[in-house]
Amino acid sequence: MTYEDLLEIEAIRQLKARYFRLMDQKRWDEWEDVFCEDVVISTPDDTGEGSDITGNRSFRQYLEPILAPIITTHHGHMSEISIHGPDTASGVWSMEDHLDWPPDSGVGQMWGTGWYEETYRKGNDGQWRIATLRLRRQRIQVEGNRVFPAERPTA
Repeated sequence: MTYEDLLEIEAIRQLKARYFRLMDQKRWDEWEDVFCEDVVISTPDDTGEGSDITGNRSFRQYLEPILAPIITTHHGHMSEISIHGPDTASGVWSMEDHLDWPPDSGVGQMWGTGWYEETYRKGNDGQWRIATLRLRRQRIQVEGNRVFPAERPTA
């Protein structure tokens, strides 16, 4: 691994930090720019297999109204980032999120864990952006009750 690779890895870490912070701050114009225009988003454990979203604008249009009334806290941990070429990279991030719906929603609080599997592409402007994002859930709890994965029946 070269010094230049380490600089690129740090730039990708900064990119992912912006992704989390800007989402939690609801700064959607800036958040949309952390993605390639043709990003592919996959969240099979939340939305089911085959429900991918293509495009940074489409992803924003999908997610913004869902998260607008919610207090969110997203954390990414223990990044594993690999540089594949001068403008391509991949990474895996452990994640945790806390979502707090307004009292009148009837939803309450959600806590989740899992990981992001991502690829990155550097644009003509020299900035790294997320090219593909796949969120895999390990656990989701709503109001302290596990809802994913489903409880296993006891014999």
